[in-house]
Amino acid sequence: MKHLGVLAHSTGGAALCFLTFCEEGFHRTGRNEHPDVTLDYIAFGYSMPAWDAGDHATVRATLATSAQRLARAGADFFVCPDNTAHMALEVPGPDLALPGLHIAEVVADQAAAEGRTRVGVLGTRYTMDGPLYPRAFAARGIAAELPDADDRALVNEVIFKELVNGVISDASRQEYLRVIDRLADRGCDAVALVCTEIPLLITPDVSSLPTLDSTRLLARAAYDVAVGKRAMPDWRGGPR
Repeated sequence: MKHLGVLAHSTGGAALCFLTFCEEGFHRTGRNEHPDVTLDYIAFGYSMPAWDAGDHATVRATLATSAQRLARAGADFFVCPDNTAHMALEVPGPDLALPGLHIAEVVADQAAAEGRTRVGVLGTRYTMDGPLYPRAFAARGIAAELPDADDRALVNEVIFKELVNGVISDASRQEYLRVIDRLADRGCDAVALVCTEIPLLITPDVSSLPTLDSTRLLARAAYDVAVGKRAMPDWRGGPR
């Protein structure tokens, strides 16, 4: 079995990914066993000035430090349960110390496997306005649909004022469900929850659209790699 490194960049998503990976062992084997896993986290607040300045290279350097520490801890590969962080990981630079799974590729593969044709995208403003998901979905013949500008602002505000701080509000849940309903009205056949904290707020049983939970999909893909059911990744950062 391979040793997983969780390269954390936001609290709730990293915790949910770690928990899902560990619980997957019990779900698959009936025993409280799973491949080795190590989590490294440099608090994302230290990187926010760089994010706001569009300085992705500085964020990448911070993430690279975590990858180095994971490698020293014995990890064979990494996952980063933070969609926005992948924009920094894709900046050209020295190879990361470990190969990793790319979260957008994992989500887009699942969308394609389910036969989706138009997927709504909910995440931080950086992710919604960025190229990750339009590119990953387009490569599989899937259209990416964004909320309108006001709804994007609302989705982003809830993430940074509430979700990353562990606040789960029913009022915000209802607002997110309204945004999802609008995406359904525009022809979406699924919604991608591509801030890894959103699955803490929106669950499949309340959404009017099928959900693509980036956090849990990534954790389960990592488990498959760790037990040899999925090929070891070869991506070490840089452009896709």
